[in-house]
Amino acid sequence: MIRVVLVDDQALFRAGIRMLVASQPDLEVVGEAGDGQEALRVIAETGPDVVLMDIRMPVMDGLAATAELLTRSDPPKVVMLTTFDLDEAAARAIRQGRAASC
Repeated sequence: MIRVVLVDDQALFRAGIRMLVASQPDLEVVGEAGDGQEALRVIAETGPDVVLMDIRMPVMDGLAATAELLTRSDPPKVVMLTTFDLDEAAARAIRQGRAASC
């Protein structure tokens, strides 16, 4: 079972992604967060295999949270999400070695 944490400031978007993830027999949502700072806490508590991380969020954005996460020993895989077309932050995420999805 692949354990997943969802991170996005839009609760409705998280709910939609949760439904998609839950529909897969080998995936399990183990936590959710509404900003990068909360994400770091949830990730530490749940130890997921994968984090679906929004780029643009209040308090701490996904790029900063992911950079912090990647300094930890044995960090989970991070997939960066954005709904913005031609988002410069998505391009930065790719250059920094993170996966991006629109």
